[in-house]
Amino acid sequence: MTVDSELRQAKQPVSGALAGPYGHPFHPILVTVPIGAWVCSLVFDIASKIVDRPGFLTHGSAWLIAIGVLGALAAACVGFLDLFAIPTGTPAFRTALVHMSLNLAVTAAYAAGFAWRQGDGYAGGQSVGNGQLTLSAVALAVLGVSGYLGGKLAYRYGVRVAAESVQTEGYRSTRTTP
Repeated sequence: MTVDSELRQAKQPVSGALAGPYGHPFHPILVTVPIGAWVCSLVFDIASKIVDRPGFLTHGSAWLIAIGVLGALAAACVGFLDLFAIPTGTPAFRTALVHMSLNLAVTAAYAAGFAWRQGDGYAGGQSVGNGQLTLSAVALAVLGVSGYLGGKLAYRYGVRVAAESVQTEGYRSTRTTP
């Protein structure tokens, strides 16, 4: 297989109906759910240490973590389909494996953090524990590293990004010059 054919393969969806059509994959859309939920959960965790009655923030953070885990599972499903489009043995494939592994570890950490919070019985309205806050902060930092790798896959290696010949459509002038 030539480099050109490998690149074309990595740009095409394995299943357009499931992973998104050519040039518009679903994975980058879906990752906004866990990223947003987990960033907000950390903000709630920190705020729970500051306010007088933190119970609502602690409960909100736990639910944001759960929403993030569910969103991450949805993003992972279509992310796997994108992974299958990348030819094995390539730097892009190795980067994708690290990206996937980090995301799975982060999702597992947040799932464990959610279970940990359920066992602590926040019915009393106390702030989140220091260990739980630390777990969330570290998991979010690892997610940032994984996000960098995801950006590398799209912007450097062009995985599931339309070919430059297709991209030029957006730069053709529709004006007529006299």
